[in-house]
Amino acid sequence: PLVAASVPMAFLGAKMKISQDTFFIVLGVSLLAAAILLWIRTRNRDVDALDKKSKNLIVKNVLLGGVIGFLSGMVGIGGGIFLSPLLNLLRWDGPKKIAATASVFILVNSVSGIAGQMAQLPANINYVRILALGVAVFLGGQLGSRTGSVRFNPLTVRRITAILVFIAGTEVLWKHLHLVD
Repeated sequence: PLVAASVPMAFLGAKMKISQDTFFIVLGVSLLAAAILLWIRTRNRDVDALDKKSKNLIVKNVLLGGVIGFLSGMVGIGGGIFLSPLLNLLRWDGPKKIAATASVFILVNSVSGIAGQMAQLPANINYVRILALGVAVFLGGQLGSRTGSVRFNPLTVRRITAILVFIAGTEVLWKHLHLVD
């Protein structure tokens, strides 16, 4: 239900026409919310002791997937940065299943969002640059995930990520709320 609702909503979010300032304000607020969600630590728990009711509520999962899908399509991110912390807070399942779900969620939302963006690209787009950026993102993601899973404490990774996302969100808002010119 999370993915099924998120895919069409990511496409619609990506096709939505908004002003540049509105885009950056939504992006900045989204990043600040994600940073706060990443910072919040949930207790370690046994998978058997999880509240399985929250995992089985289809309506709740559809709404969560749809809202995050639309937001991720609108701001051009995969949505996992919102989904993972929320699923942890909701005690949806254990960390490994949440990570696996978020990975699939990011992939399908990214593809859907890209499809929505491709529908409105200018004719003179530089496809070589897009391909180069895609390869860089893939390689960086592989390096980061492999290094992060072996060398670093997961809480430390979450906290560092939260700080970086908070700084990025603050900077985006600072520039686009016309506080500086």
